[in-house]
Amino acid sequence: MILYLMRDYHFGVAKGTNLIFFWSAATNFMPLLGAFIADSYLGRFLTIALGSICSLSGMTLLWLTAMIPQARPPPCDQSARTCESSSTPQMILLISAFALISIGAGGIRPCSLAFGADQVDRRENPNNKRVLESYFNLYYASAFLSVLVALTGIVYTQDHLGWKVGFGIPAILMFFSAFLFVLASPFYVKQKANKSLFTGFAQVIVVAYKNRKLLFPSQELDGFHCYHQKKGSESVLPTDKLRFLNKACMVKDPENDITPDGLASNPWSLCTVQQVEELKALIKVMPLWSTGIMLSINVSQTSFPLLQASSMDRHITSSFQIPAGSFGTFTIITLTIWVILYDRGLLPLASKVRGKPVRLGVKLRMGMGLLISCMAMVVSAIVEHVRRKRALQEGLRENPHAVVGMSAMWLVPQYCLNGFAEAFTAVGQTEFYYSEFPRSMSSIAASMFGLGMAVANLLASAIVSAVDGLTSGTTRKSWVSSNINEGRYDNYYWLLSIMSLVNIFYFLFCSWIYGPCASSGKNVQEQEIGSRKELEVRKVEKKLKDELDEREEGKEDSDLK
Repeated sequence: MILYLMRDYHFGVAKGTNLIFFWSAATNFMPLLGAFIADSYLGRFLTIALGSICSLSGMTLLWLTAMIPQARPPPCDQSARTCESSSTPQMILLISAFALISIGAGGIRPCSLAFGADQVDRRENPNNKRVLESYFNLYYASAFLSVLVALTGIVYTQDHLGWKVGFGIPAILMFFSAFLFVLASPFYVKQKANKSLFTGFAQVIVVAYKNRKLLFPSQELDGFHCYHQKKGSESVLPTDKLRFLNKACMVKDPENDITPDGLASNPWSLCTVQQVEELKALIKVMPLWSTGIMLSINVSQTSFPLLQASSMDRHITSSFQIPAGSFGTFTIITLTIWVILYDRGLLPLASKVRGKPVRLGVKLRMGMGLLISCMAMVVSAIVEHVRRKRALQEGLRENPHAVVGMSAMWLVPQYCLNGFAEAFTAVGQTEFYYSEFPRSMSSIAASMFGLGMAVANLLASAIVSAVDGLTSGTTRKSWVSSNINEGRYDNYYWLLSIMSLVNIFYFLFCSWIYGPCASSGKNVQEQEIGSRKELEVRKVEKKLKDELDEREEGKEDSDLK
């Protein structure tokens, strides 16, 4: 896409990269909105269907920008070395295509996995767990396959057959996807929409603010009467952390606040203990969540490595060369191989050697991923320094389209390191959210990493804009100049390396503040609630025993009389 924007829309590398960052941010933010709409109003089927239609519309518009010459600015005048900028209608058409694709992702991404699980989930089947496990494996295998097809087949088509065919094939595939999905509508299991967790979070904040002047109960035992519990919930009493939120579940008037069936008469005036603890769990993980943003910034640097690959020798044989956009495949392959090797090879071997189960903690894996990501930026800076030095020695300073006498395979180590970094931190973060959050927050746990990617895209755009503005001038070229040989991409990578190093120390601090993670499949928060629940149950048992003893003594006295 960066090549399309630079060659056909005459964007500079900084402007084109920023547009792609904004597009990626929107694509990662939209699933949060899509999950809210699906859970609260439309249900998963309608949300996926509308998302598919939006994706198809966006791909069709993007295809039209390549098919219609008037949709793009005219080619550059090589003799005068001038290029006409894109007009306002042309930019509106391009951005509308990006926006529709992002909206489509917002409908499809948060719902497709859960909607597929709805079709095969049969609780009465004794083999149901195995069926679900097979489904999840097939789902992620298909997602991995789609990425490989995109980075190899589609990129190769765009590189050799042009944008008309390269954009046309995904548009046609998206048409069949949307058509077949809607066609099979009568056969689907469709779950009705329920109240969204996001609504519950908002209710806790609003009610806690309304009740901010209430006093907490003086005795622990009063919590059974002062705090509103959901039937069947493990959260009996709220925890002491973030105690000010506990006022959201305090019962002021039992007769008016609670209905005969045990529900709150007005959810915006009284919340349950479970709702309060869910919001606390989300707030508690936010500092550690923020440490993963820097890794996402590093991984999202796809435009600059692509320009590097375009200026290097990519030939495998004399007649075949790897497309510049296909080098991202090395990241995906590295990630997949490591995850399989780690889960199926290294851990069983280490467990066999030690004679007991061996697993790396989630925070340790997250920290290792951040360290490897920092190393990836250091390697990127060194390789780019060598590449630029070679280009200047060969007299290619004024020719950014020339191929330097240096193999593009030198870029593979940084791609592989990014794959390792994602395998450690991304997978570790997702497992961390699932283990630390209550089960009712599984959908939030699944979307946390995507939210981090969205924030990272916005920050990456701000970093590129700041670097471009601070390093460019009348007598000097920007570090992120469109002419890769005049720019200093190596300095830009060194800046990201320093930021990554600072982020590692920030992670260590947040990890220390957070304390121990989940153990034995049960998170610390649930353990604390469970221990308090046991304590309160013992108090009630003692009180009841004392009352029974008193009644027995009274009965004996009456018999004697």
